[in-house]
Amino acid sequence: MSDSDGKKTLGVRGPGAGRPGNVKQSFSHGRTKNVVVETKRKRVVVPKPGGAKPSVTGSPQVGDPTKRPAGISDAELDRRMKALKAAKAQEEADAVRRADEEKKRAEDRERRRAESEAKEREEKEREESLRQKAEDEARKKREEEEVKARASAAAAAPGEPAVSAPSSPRSAPKPSAAPRKDRDDNDRNKKNQREDSRRSGKLTVNQALTGGEGGRQRSMAAMKRKQERARQKAMGGNVEREKVVRDVKLPEAIMVSELANRMSERVADVVKSLMQNGLMVTQTQTIDADTAELIIEEFGHNVVRVSDSDVEDVITPQEDDEGDLKDRPPVITVMGHVDHGKTSVLDAIRNARVVAGEAGGITQHIGAYQVEQGGNKLTFLDTPGHAAFTSMRARGAHVTDIVVLVVAADDAVMPQTIEAINHAKAADVPMIVAINKIDKPAADPDKVRTDLLQHEVIVEKMSGEVQDVEVSATEGTGLDQLLESISLQAEILELKANPDRAAVGAVIEAQLDVGRGPVATVLVQNGTLRQGDIFVVGEQYGKVRALINDQGDRVKEAGPSVPVEVLGLNGTPEAGDVLNVVETEAQAREIAEYREKAAKDKRAAAGAATTLEQLMAKAKDDENVTEMPILVKADVQGSAEAINQAMEKIGNDEVRVRVLHSGVGAITESDIGLAEASGAPVFGFNVRANASARNTANQKGIEIRYYSVIYDLVDDVKAAASGLLSNAIKENFIGYATIKEVFKVTGVGKVAGCLVTEGVARRSAGVRLLRDNTVIHEGTLKTLKRFKDEVAEVQSGQECGMAFEAYDDIRPDDVIEIFEREEVERNLD
Repeated sequence: MSDSDGKKTLGVRGPGAGRPGNVKQSFSHGRTKNVVVETKRKRVVVPKPGGAKPSVTGSPQVGDPTKRPAGISDAELDRRMKALKAAKAQEEADAVRRADEEKKRAEDRERRRAESEAKEREEKEREESLRQKAEDEARKKREEEEVKARASAAAAAPGEPAVSAPSSPRSAPKPSAAPRKDRDDNDRNKKNQREDSRRSGKLTVNQALTGGEGGRQRSMAAMKRKQERARQKAMGGNVEREKVVRDVKLPEAIMVSELANRMSERVADVVKSLMQNGLMVTQTQTIDADTAELIIEEFGHNVVRVSDSDVEDVITPQEDDEGDLKDRPPVITVMGHVDHGKTSVLDAIRNARVVAGEAGGITQHIGAYQVEQGGNKLTFLDTPGHAAFTSMRARGAHVTDIVVLVVAADDAVMPQTIEAINHAKAADVPMIVAINKIDKPAADPDKVRTDLLQHEVIVEKMSGEVQDVEVSATEGTGLDQLLESISLQAEILELKANPDRAAVGAVIEAQLDVGRGPVATVLVQNGTLRQGDIFVVGEQYGKVRALINDQGDRVKEAGPSVPVEVLGLNGTPEAGDVLNVVETEAQAREIAEYREKAAKDKRAAAGAATTLEQLMAKAKDDENVTEMPILVKADVQGSAEAINQAMEKIGNDEVRVRVLHSGVGAITESDIGLAEASGAPVFGFNVRANASARNTANQKGIEIRYYSVIYDLVDDVKAAASGLLSNAIKENFIGYATIKEVFKVTGVGKVAGCLVTEGVARRSAGVRLLRDNTVIHEGTLKTLKRFKDEVAEVQSGQECGMAFEAYDDIRPDDVIEIFEREEVERNLD
């Protein structure tokens, strides 16, 4: 029986049917099989006249007889081409018509869909209302039946107490299979709960994208929201709450969790939205403002772009009401030239020995003190008078109300006195002149008053408005008059402040104390600074851990014009920074970080602004400059800044001093490591090196120098820098000679017969050849002869022979200048 027996052969019917045939197939192991196939004939399509559209590639071109079909005339070809163009135009018109129809159909579908959705909503609302109405009716009916049942039970209870009880066990209903089914359902639910608890805490990407919780434990807030929704649903209220649209403040960069908090959205929803937008981030990662703006708009909130500088809006100065202002003590700054007796005057006022505590009797820091005069308190600032502390004096003038200018009667007006006058004028504060040392024999107060006229300071004795008082700090003369003048000036100023607001103050001095950490001397200008206040000062922030007054006692608070030492900073601020009290530590940290970043960007921008040509020119200039690197550590910030300014003024075009590092606090091992790498000495101003730093310095051979007076430090650095200067070359002229004749000598060349007219001629000296008082050659002598002998020198009035080294252009009447060079050591001015 063949394979084709009983089977119907597949084939193609119609005009295109092929011829049937058999094909024998061979397989492995000698097996064969006959297959019935059909051979399909190729179908030839003959186009009917005008029926088929000619293809683009096969259509003949007009006027090209070589590609024209056979038997086609020109007229027939033109007719066909016209028909083709008409067909194309018709096709384009049909396409436009179809597009319009499709657009109309789409609009019609959209309209029908909107109508159907509206009808569905109405139907749902109607069904919901009907269902709610039916539920209300059923509930009322049940309540009525329950009332009737309770009433009937209460009426039948006294007469027939046993009616409700079963009469016999036979009357009890038979237990059904329902409890068993309930038990099976409970077992299945418990099993599912165990499975969910086993998989709890595992969150997959699919669950995060689809919003599934994955069996994770809900928070208390989520459970409360769920219970609230269930309660509202049971009461028949609206389950879906209205969306609350918020204005979200968006900085340049924001953390995902902070973004969710500002939108009042769940963090999981925000992370899910970011993942759907292709960003695989966690809640602790930071995203840029553009991405955050897309997420905020996706959640339906409004974006409010803010800049980084907006963090300082919390410390914007506010105007105080007139009723809240109260009198405050005046702040008096004592200024003047060095050694004119500023601290001695203040010492006499305070009845304390402040000068004895300063190294060399010179004030190195800004001191702040309070004294009482007639029941009123006065705050004094004692600023250093040395030129290195100019910036410190400037800060003192900017926080003061009255300036007391101390001028020595035996020394009159000096350079630092003029600087103090300029600072007072720049700060626009009144000035009181205290003419000190009137007990000295050489004292001349009138000369002081006259010298002050040159600087536009006209005292009352010279018919001016500036008060002047003659005092003697050692004798105590005139101090009462000085205090009265200060009190009078303070009454005229009517100084007021609001003590019932957040404190604002200025840092007078800052230092790093070994036992107490960073300590800042702050003069409170407005408000009251209390223990526990959170503040920001410059690039640092902190919480007031302790307040110490000028007497060294701890206080709980400090009002306006009260100087106190503040403990609790996270770093040492700059002298002159402003202290502001804020509400939270987060605000203080954010403001400090912004200021630190702004300062860093400013320094980077200053460096980046330098062009390539400027860098190359600077590098070329630096090749000719010898640098002396040093490291400076001081006890307070103001001293370190003053030393840096003094170091910048040392040097010239050949030598300069570069401060590699300056800081506040003891000299540490890291300072020694930096000094070793750069080969720089370490200078300590009122500080010492710790034990490990001393041992390392001894092992590495690093020099550590200690100073307590700034004069000595500046002088030593200047002397060391002077040693780097190259010696100056000084020329000493020792004689002149005139050429009388010129001779040619074999083996020597031209020899000048000379007469020494002045001084002496030496062979070891340098010579210049002058012709018509013009230098035409400078060099050395090859030979110096007296008659035929080689001599070392020839005295004035004697004749000799001279020959120049590698130079023969000599003529009679030329003048030879003889000189010697001498090296002279130079010093920096």
